[in-house]
Amino acid sequence: MPKPAPAPLRLAEFLPYRLSVAGETVSRAFADRYEAEFGLSIPEWRVMAILGEGTSLTTQAVIARTEMDRVKVSRAVIRLAAKDFVARAPHPEDQRAQVLRLAPRGLALYRRIVPRARALQAELAEALTEEERHALDAILHKLHRRAARLLGREGPALGPGGE
Repeated sequence: MPKPAPAPLRLAEFLPYRLSVAGETVSRAFADRYEAEFGLSIPEWRVMAILGEGTSLTTQAVIARTEMDRVKVSRAVIRLAAKDFVARAPHPEDQRAQVLRLAPRGLALYRRIVPRARALQAELAEALTEEERHALDAILHKLHRRAARLLGREGPALGPGGE
């Protein structure tokens, strides 16, 4: 006797899809403002945000820390360097690698964006109670680590939450 067909997958109930849609919607809401106010794309802002944490990083480290595609990061770095927001220097031990840091113009822009980013984050977080924000942080951390394990690697901590 043939096996019955599996129940159809309801995309609107499929966790990976829901996470993707929510993440893209949130990113787009932020990006629309960054593009309108500061002329930055999402990848450009993410590169600046990582470099704005205060350390010079290799392109490879930026890729690892943002978990963005290598091509997106490389293109963002090229655009940011062309705008004099990011300074690039050869890596002292690996001439194929570059060390990136925010240039003075990029640091000034970063300092203008950070208060706006925090305000947007607070505006978004108003939809949740404090307890829900803590729970969401822990849930995102757990899902991120599990997905990293499914990929066969340990992922960097997405936030301060834990398992």
